[in-house]
Amino acid sequence: MPIFEQSIQIRASATAVDRCITDLALMQRWLNPILKCEPTGEWGTSVGSQSKFTIQIPVIQPTLKNTVLAREPGLIVWGFNGFFKGTDRWECEPNERGTRLVNQFEFNIPNRLVAWGFDRFAATWTKADMEAQLRRLKRVAEELQQELDR
Repeated sequence: MPIFEQSIQIRASATAVDRCITDLALMQRWLNPILKCEPTGEWGTSVGSQSKFTIQIPVIQPTLKNTVLAREPGLIVWGFNGFFKGTDRWECEPNERGTRLVNQFEFNIPNRLVAWGFDRFAATWTKADMEAQLRRLKRVAEELQQELDR
């Protein structure tokens, strides 16, 4: 099962970073603009809460349904099922410089044709997009920390 993992050092508390990965309004500020996150029912991040991520591509708009599998301060793991099956794990590691955020995306693509297409065309783009997403999240978390420090 492929695993994409990346991390970033953020000059913000683990509490601020955690808020950025669990507050829907803050998430919309750092998610890729073509990715739309919507709750299934009421938004929540407790274990069992559900949401869906839709890629805003004309015509097909692939959707991943997600369920929170694990949640504690500084950690959330979403399980998803759709054209990908797997988990998206976000963990805050406090340190002397703020917080190291680790994102681990572990997945399987059940459809062989979709898997082939992903490997040939989208894997490199996905890795680059996940890194860009972390840089945007870093900016949002550091801005949030500045607001909290005032």
